[in-house]
Amino acid sequence: MTKTVRMAAGRRANECGMTLMAVMAIMAVVSVSLLAVAPSVYLEIQREKELEAIRRGEEVAEAIKQFVIHHNGTRLPSSIDELLEGLPQGTKRRMILRPSAAVDPLSDDGRWRLIAPDPQTIAAFAKRVQDHNNGLLPTNPTQLLDRFSVVIVNAINTQSEDDLTEPDDFSVVTDNTPFIGVASQSRGRSVIAYYGIENHSKWVFTPLFRGGTGIGPRSAPVPVQRPQAPSIPSP
Repeated sequence: MTKTVRMAAGRRANECGMTLMAVMAIMAVVSVSLLAVAPSVYLEIQREKELEAIRRGEEVAEAIKQFVIHHNGTRLPSSIDELLEGLPQGTKRRMILRPSAAVDPLSDDGRWRLIAPDPQTIAAFAKRVQDHNNGLLPTNPTQLLDRFSVVIVNAINTQSEDDLTEPDDFSVVTDNTPFIGVASQSRGRSVIAYYGIENHSKWVFTPLFRGGTGIGPRSAPVPVQRPQAPSIPSP
């Protein structure tokens, strides 16, 4: 009886050992599979975050345009909060920017970097728009924006390629300055391209140069409403 019990116990031990080895083998295969797909998962998550940043940035650009039109081109907003407050319409206020669009999903603190209407950054971006549109720089959607763009166009026509490159050591301003566009504080390289630009900090979301001319070919659907938005190729 004792011998039979010992044999049965031995069989159970062997079965448990084989089961444990099978489980470990399966875990090893699963681990290798997860390691293989991890880069793809990261890229897809990053791509979706960047697409959301573009959507929100385009909304801010549209809000800036509405603000400038309301003030007949005489002034620019000086903070994101000013856009969130909306515009007076009779006894009420008309909202021009959703609260979610006021948050940059790529920046650590969620705050957009405000871009002043000077040539240093805007001209560099406008040159990329021009190159993306086969050498054509789209006109502004409203003439009220022309006074802010003329100095930028002059910079494109007179400065060298080196002068039209935005420096990497830019200062971050998030409040209390008149701005014609916004950009992310993130300095990271992007998964997708916006007007051919693959750097978060150099994506400038502005109502300038967004007219209906000079549209280049698209290689993928654009997840924004304005037809003059850039193409976003698949990674």
